[in-house]
Amino acid sequence: MIPPAFDYARPASPQEAVRLLAEAGEDAKVLAGGQSLLPLLRLRLAFPELVVDVGRIPSLRGVREDGDTLVVGALTTHHDVVRDPLVRRYAGLLAQATETVADPAVRHRGTLGGALAHADPAGDLPAVALALDAELVAVGPGGRRVIAARDFFTDYLLTALEPGELLVEVRVPKREGWGFRYEKFHRVSQSWAMVGVAALVRRVDGEVAEARIGLTNMGATPLRAAAAEEALTGAGDRGAVARAARSAAEGTRPSRDASASPEYRAHLARVLTERAVLAAAGMG
Repeated sequence: MIPPAFDYARPASPQEAVRLLAEAGEDAKVLAGGQSLLPLLRLRLAFPELVVDVGRIPSLRGVREDGDTLVVGALTTHHDVVRDPLVRRYAGLLAQATETVADPAVRHRGTLGGALAHADPAGDLPAVALALDAELVAVGPGGRRVIAARDFFTDYLLTALEPGELLVEVRVPKREGWGFRYEKFHRVSQSWAMVGVAALVRRVDGEVAEARIGLTNMGATPLRAAAAEEALTGAGDRGAVARAARSAAEGTRPSRDASASPEYRAHLARVLTERAVLAAAGMG
């Protein structure tokens, strides 16, 4: 289908992009890698009057260190995230999950910031951002604003970004010595996750001292499996992990669609949480 007509702008800096977005307000859409927006335009599910193409702003790409934090530019492609040595060392969960996104063609064009701003609960990376306790940095007419991942995703395909704001970077605490695993279940290769689980585990003296678990496609937004995280504290064997994983779906509201019922998604969340935690803890 042919997209509806819209005006097009290609700013050269974040400041110019913010000005264009602020002037257009809710009638503007940001184009980064295009892997989320272009299908919406072609299906006529989005009707922007202005598309602001930020894909040529070099300052929004790349990975750097800032003390105990890893800073990933919002326009850094999935391909570059997977290959970056800093990401692989300090945020291995992000690299591992990103490697499962779609296919190589999409990973070469799609961007980390675009995937997070699109906020699809079936997308792999929002749940990973939650598990990593990431912070998302936006720039708008009022200046720079830091938003915790837990506050960023507000509803289905909606975020805390205000009209006129541009996501410019993602800040991830460095985590050396933590085990990690991203598990997801999908009908066919390269499709959206029916359910996904992002697990981070820190062990001390053979027991789980701390666990963080993000859930993909278990509600209108990505979620943390808080009950399972709490139950995992002190788990030292496979049986204890299995018992803790039974609470993974508590507090979630999975949808019903052609792929799965809410009950089946809850079952998948429990199974995948057990698998992911066992792998992350080195008990698999």
